[in-house]
Amino acid sequence: MDALFQPVQPFQPFRNAPLYWRSTLVPGGDMLTAEYNDHTFAPHWHDAYTFACIVAGAERYAYRGGEHVADAGSIAIIHPGKVHTGARETDFGWRYRVFYLPVGFVQGVQRQLESPLETPGGSASDDDAMPWFGEHVIYDVQAMERLIEAHRLLQIGADPLLAESVLIEAVSMMLVRHAQARVPSLEMHRDAVRVETMKARLSADLTQSLSLTALAEAVDLSPFHAARLFSRETGLAPHAWRNQLRLVRALPALRAGASATDVALAHGFNDLSHFTRYFRRAFGVSPGKWRAARGT
Repeated sequence: MDALFQPVQPFQPFRNAPLYWRSTLVPGGDMLTAEYNDHTFAPHWHDAYTFACIVAGAERYAYRGGEHVADAGSIAIIHPGKVHTGARETDFGWRYRVFYLPVGFVQGVQRQLESPLETPGGSASDDDAMPWFGEHVIYDVQAMERLIEAHRLLQIGADPLLAESVLIEAVSMMLVRHAQARVPSLEMHRDAVRVETMKARLSADLTQSLSLTALAEAVDLSPFHAARLFSRETGLAPHAWRNQLRLVRALPALRAGASATDVALAHGFNDLSHFTRYFRRAFGVSPGKWRAARGT
């Protein structure tokens, strides 16, 4: 098994060396085994739960209105749809193993804890709560060990019976020790309603040209105030939020093996270079390399 973590800095800086991969045991999910030295992730989000196990070095990231540092031996949690960044905290960079677990998978493990007849891949219902991790950076040696072991077993294509058992045990441990059902949101205030209206307008047709003036008219605001409100509430300017949504919606087609050029045009990017530039900033690799990630 890999060493759990390396609190002492390496003699040489890490490289920018990401490897995305997949497993049939986590349908719709992605995993990342990587080290980074000077790569900086632009503000972006994932439509999955991110469990990032830092095994060496340290990462600094902006998330939910604050700056956080995840160092060796910690697990950084990012919730689905939440904007965040990523960069090195030390001169050496950082190394980590990351799970991008679909919401339905995590909810399935949660239901499994409550009922022995449930399966982690089961369909989520409207009544299923979104497990919420109150701590952004978690220090839990046992959970860290199980997550890393599950990640390693999935990556090498180990016996599925063993790999899935360790994965479910690891996610269960995280849920039992560190998660709670998220408190239902209160009725949205007027500005929040406006932001949701703008999101709906931005996402209705990702290939359609849309001006800020037209977006603002949908919520009865000036372009200046609409842009400022949207950025304040989401952490991204309207055009950046729309491009991130394009990326997220492009992932299933890429995962299925579609051409990166075809995917780019189908989701509103001008061309492949436009798509690639945004993709690298969010995921650290080109869409072609991400698409080529092997499965186990």
